[in-house]
Amino acid sequence: MASEILTPMMQQFKRFKSEHPDALILFRCGDFYETYLEDAVTASSVLGITLTHRSSKGDGKGTEMAGFPFHALDAYLPKLIRAGFRVAICDQLEDPKLTKKLVKRGITEVVTPGVAMDDNVLSSKENNFLAAVYFGNGACGLAFLDISTGEFLCAEGTTEYVDKLLANFSPKEVLVERGKRDKFLKIFGKYYVYELDDWAFNERSSREKLQKHFDVRTLKGFGIDYMHNGITAAGAVLQYLEMTQHTHTGHITSIRRIDEERFVKLDKFTVRNLEIVQSMNEGGNTLLDVMDRTDTPMGERLLRRWLLFPLRDVKQIEKRQNVVEYFFRNPDFRDVIDENLKGSGDIERLTSKIASERVTPREMAQLRCALSCIVPIRNQCMEASDENIGEWVRKYPCVRSCVTGFHGNLCLIRRRLYPKAA
Repeated sequence: MASEILTPMMQQFKRFKSEHPDALILFRCGDFYETYLEDAVTASSVLGITLTHRSSKGDGKGTEMAGFPFHALDAYLPKLIRAGFRVAICDQLEDPKLTKKLVKRGITEVVTPGVAMDDNVLSSKENNFLAAVYFGNGACGLAFLDISTGEFLCAEGTTEYVDKLLANFSPKEVLVERGKRDKFLKIFGKYYVYELDDWAFNERSSREKLQKHFDVRTLKGFGIDYMHNGITAAGAVLQYLEMTQHTHTGHITSIRRIDEERFVKLDKFTVRNLEIVQSMNEGGNTLLDVMDRTDTPMGERLLRRWLLFPLRDVKQIEKRQNVVEYFFRNPDFRDVIDENLKGSGDIERLTSKIASERVTPREMAQLRCALSCIVPIRNQCMEASDENIGEWVRKYPCVRSCVTGFHGNLCLIRRRLYPKAA
């Protein structure tokens, strides 16, 4: 189709498609998100929506198109992401009623399997990691980020070590340098891989980007300053967030080094044969299924991590065992903790939504209830005779004041939204 016969709106669509050729464009038109050309064919097949043709000047075939109501985005977007597609959301940036010209539009977000934050896409039982792998001189750099919780991890080592980490963290998307996709797949197997230009994997710029994000002069405080390849990978992750319009990242407050010597190294064959998190038989139970009696999504994710990364230090193992014994021998303490944990929900992901400005009023109310549940948990832990139980309380002595302040702010928001009910 020649450019001179395109309508202004289709020229606009073509421009965004040229900027994001590997993404499916959801193009906002009034009350609908429309897809065009090959995107429409894909959307129609994946989403089960009707494929139609729009009349086109000088072309008897017309333009393929398929769409859905804008309010159904939360229902359709997860299907595209779970099918492995990158989706660029193109929204109207002005009210169509206030302009006589073509409505101004722009890409407001690029959603990919590794940077999804929608509850309909995420699994509460496991983290949704984005990974970056950098093939350095003598070692591989590796970084993991779960944007839905803010957890940021960094490591480096041999390809064998990186292979074990990739298998156990199970990233939903992996970033590599352009031209290194085949090398990655040959060494590590099948993953959803996305290539970035070489400049995104530059150690100097990656180090500066990390220092700027965490507002520090050096990365020594995080214990990763010497990890040149790991820093390069971590910087590529932050660069990718900018590229996909995920700029509200205040909840990513730290980056931790994965301590190679702290955990027993389990390769993917061991994990599979022991059926730790996935059964070899359809409908069979895994070790995680048998052990998981957690009350919260955070607990589910943590238990999964502990099973895949068992401790090596005997003192740390005994410390966990002592805590379990205390719960077993103190049923009243256990009941209070159990009751309040059930009401705490997924605080990790709720707070991340606030930082990324995606939280809804209903979720704000959920967070208030969740924070209120922390106070009795804190009080019980402070009174516990086992010093390990109260360790986290000493780290966060101002939990009660935080909850009180949050409750006051929520009441103020409610009065502003519903003045007649106040």
